[in-house]
Amino acid sequence: MHDDRNITEHRLRRVLAERVKPAVHSRAVPLTVERWEAPGEPVPVAAGLTADYEPCAIGAPWGPAWGTTWFKVTGTVPADWAGRTVEAVLDLGFDRMMPGFQCEGLVHRADGGEVKALNPYNDWVRVADRAEGGEQVEWYVEAASNPVLVDHALTYEGDLPTSGDQPLYRLARMDLTVFETEVWELVQDLEVLYDLMVQLDIADARRHEILRALGAALDTLDLDDVPGSAAAARGCLTAVLAAPANASAHRISAVGHAHIDSAWLWPLRETVRKVARTTSNMVDLMDQHPEFVFAMSQAQQLDWIKTYRPELFERIKKKIADGQFVPVGGMWVESDTNMVGGEAMARQFLHGKKFFLDEFGIETQNVWLPDSFGYTAALPQIVKLTGSKWFLTQKISWSQMNRFPHHTFWWEGIDGTRVFTHFPPVDTYNSDLGGAQLAHAARNYREKGHGSRSLVPFGWGDGGGGPTREHLARARRRRDLEGSPKVRIERPDAFFEKAHAEYEDAPVWAGELYLELHRGTYTSQAKTKQGNRRSESLLREAELWAATAAVRVAGYAYPYEDLERIWKTVLLHQFHDILPGSSIAWVHREARATYAAVREELQGITLAAQQALAGQGTEELVFNCAPHARRGVPAGGAGRPAPAREPVTVEERHGGGHILANGRLLVEIDGRGLIVSVYDLEARRETVAPGAAANLLQIHPDFPNMWDAWDIDAFYRNRVTDLVELDRLEVTASGPRAATVRVTRSFGRSAAVQQITLRAGAKTVDIVTDVDWHETEKFLKAAFPLDVKAERTASETQFGHVYRATHTNTSWEAAKFEICAHRWIHAEEPGWGVALLNDSTYGHDVTRDVRADGGQTTTVRLSLLRAPRYPDPETDQGSHTLRFSLAPGAGIGDAVREGHALNLPERVVPGAGPVAPLVAVDEDAVVVEAVKLAEDRSGDVIVRLYESRGGRARATLTVDFPLAAAVESDLLERPLTGTAVGVPTPEGRVPLTLRPFQIVTVRLPRA
Repeated sequence: MHDDRNITEHRLRRVLAERVKPAVHSRAVPLTVERWEAPGEPVPVAAGLTADYEPCAIGAPWGPAWGTTWFKVTGTVPADWAGRTVEAVLDLGFDRMMPGFQCEGLVHRADGGEVKALNPYNDWVRVADRAEGGEQVEWYVEAASNPVLVDHALTYEGDLPTSGDQPLYRLARMDLTVFETEVWELVQDLEVLYDLMVQLDIADARRHEILRALGAALDTLDLDDVPGSAAAARGCLTAVLAAPANASAHRISAVGHAHIDSAWLWPLRETVRKVARTTSNMVDLMDQHPEFVFAMSQAQQLDWIKTYRPELFERIKKKIADGQFVPVGGMWVESDTNMVGGEAMARQFLHGKKFFLDEFGIETQNVWLPDSFGYTAALPQIVKLTGSKWFLTQKISWSQMNRFPHHTFWWEGIDGTRVFTHFPPVDTYNSDLGGAQLAHAARNYREKGHGSRSLVPFGWGDGGGGPTREHLARARRRRDLEGSPKVRIERPDAFFEKAHAEYEDAPVWAGELYLELHRGTYTSQAKTKQGNRRSESLLREAELWAATAAVRVAGYAYPYEDLERIWKTVLLHQFHDILPGSSIAWVHREARATYAAVREELQGITLAAQQALAGQGTEELVFNCAPHARRGVPAGGAGRPAPAREPVTVEERHGGGHILANGRLLVEIDGRGLIVSVYDLEARRETVAPGAAANLLQIHPDFPNMWDAWDIDAFYRNRVTDLVELDRLEVTASGPRAATVRVTRSFGRSAAVQQITLRAGAKTVDIVTDVDWHETEKFLKAAFPLDVKAERTASETQFGHVYRATHTNTSWEAAKFEICAHRWIHAEEPGWGVALLNDSTYGHDVTRDVRADGGQTTTVRLSLLRAPRYPDPETDQGSHTLRFSLAPGAGIGDAVREGHALNLPERVVPGAGPVAPLVAVDEDAVVVEAVKLAEDRSGDVIVRLYESRGGRARATLTVDFPLAAAVESDLLERPLTGTAVGVPTPEGRVPLTLRPFQIVTVRLPRA
């Protein structure tokens, strides 16, 4: 037989595009359109309904960047449409190729209630299933003219003050139409069969069977009367659509989804509206399709609906009760997981799961994080301690170098906890359920022969409107279709139950899920990252002292509501495009202001609690909120610091520079202002590699291949400039307690001032770096070449640390050329190590070299600042203060202690006398992470601890208040059956036994 495939396929594509699809909506009658431009920021719905509208023509330009235009549309259904299905087509001027990144609309009734949203693939509104004729239509469309910012080009449209005021869109269509149901069904038949056919092998008989059926349907279709001939054309396709799938066909659990970034190329206020638009679409679709299931994560987004759209929230609650609308994830937002602190990660789940429990009576079982930029190895234990069982991610499919070996697996964390994990082989969290994606999912699935199923999240995200009726039509046709995976719409938990049951002995992946992409997010937007770190620290302080005051001081009221509100604000800003620095300028400008307000409020809460504890007096009390004693002040207590030991001395260095000494360290700073020696007097060995200099600022070009704020590509290392030119070198402080050398440099259009300080009794060299940064597409690093032969480094992560190799033996190690650490990174050889500590820097890199003398240099560098141009063209421009310290001779325990000390400064408050700690632990390896009062307002004290060194630990928790019991709890503060917490003694001592990196939450009811 002659091969005429291409002719039939081309014919089908043209007939679909030019005849069949345009015939879905027939007999168009224009609606009357009026408009009103809302001034400034979005207005309440009531204001939009009562505004003064003016006539508006189709084709009229509308909408400056970030504006809101209200359209009033009215009309009457013609009498001769009686009995027909009637819809309005309301096209705001959509670009069909960019769902979610342009204008959007929300249709309101005259009473203000939401009808549904308008999006590129969802531009219709149902008027009547069977019209009577004469029905009146009156709707109000709240249209957002968000600028298109997806082309990765330099733009100043990402902030309101720098955006243009010219209209961005033209009104395309506002018509009443007859919805031709049979034509619409024909479109779905043709598209599903075509998409299936082109994925089949040329030699597959099924492909040719479908081709002939499609040809017959096209022959039957009357192009002059598509509505009248659609049913007959569909009849030609019945047999090929009815052929059942193979028994061994891959099984797909299709879950409706609309991934909505809580901020990204739009500000937070616009996300509130995106969520309202998408969820209004979903409940409308559920009304029409009872089989439809939609999963939504991020409690914050549902809380916005509750606050700003209470009527819509009630509709959502009903759909949740019916089982169609499914809360998933259990987190306040889909946060970053690399940089979020341990306690903050616990609170993501506490507040997220608590919201779902309080509002809907639902405990989510799965953690839903498809789009975060890599996943900390601490997460499995945290997931388990929240009562969740399953984990889902998608983003690791974006890795550049290595293909992840599993799609269904057990993920093992740093403490040994495992969580059952699925990584959908469809490689998208916005599937269209089209033939290409489903065929890819089946082919790509790595567990063939062991497992048979995968999950596919489908729907248009980021304001694209979510799943559509077309998606559901594809799912119905592919439920049992020869040549296709078997598709079934179902809840995520149903998928996980089945996947777990069929593959209980799935393979194990141990350690972090490192994303081999977006490594620049550890550094971009330094002030956002600094705001996060400092807010986490301030929350720790505020809770500790407020809990102590609530227990000890009569009349002091624990600020439950204030702390919860602030926590939720900080958690929101840990969203995976805010904290990583990958949002527009508007988002980060607001974040800086928010963090400043958080700082002021938390400092006020802390001071009030400390003053209540200190009492009236003039004695200077040092409050130490760190988890270890320092300078004689106990952890979590207040008192007078012990006198400093041997004083600090300063000498001139031969050849230029200065030498600082304190009896523990001898620090040489040369005439260039570089640290050329840090001699550990106790261990009698040098820290800095021979011939090298530490605290060396280096600058690189930074022009990644695509994702400016997100990425750094390894080739940036090919060019480097050492910043050794000196403006000024001077000793600015010299006394028995501390000595400081100030180094000033200029480079490019920027300047850096560094203060290098050695304190009496300290085993750290402290460096404060003030940078006036005005570079473009540059990367600033601080290098510390260490005379250490380290096969691996340890980097602090939540509730512990992770080890990473310093070599590049395999592509997996080579891919980790930029890594994330929290407060410290540690390199050691047997018997001696060095820690590099920081107060707000997350990005690091580690390299190693063998010197001519045979020794190995391990160079650890902090990533200080970047200057990408997209999506914020002014990223990090301006002044920054960054603190870091070098700790020679440090073990892991020293790194933990000094890292907390750097991030949790002491506070001096006048008072009557010392304040004893509320709780204390007698083992330094066991770190108290949080002390607070219970969320249920019972007054119980909550203490969260963890083993910090990666070994087993026995400790005693001493409680300094009358104790009724000690109960091991989960992260939601509910009783947990465990063995870590022993029976307390009458004196208030609670024995603890911890595994390596184990997190233990102890609930302490007061007697």
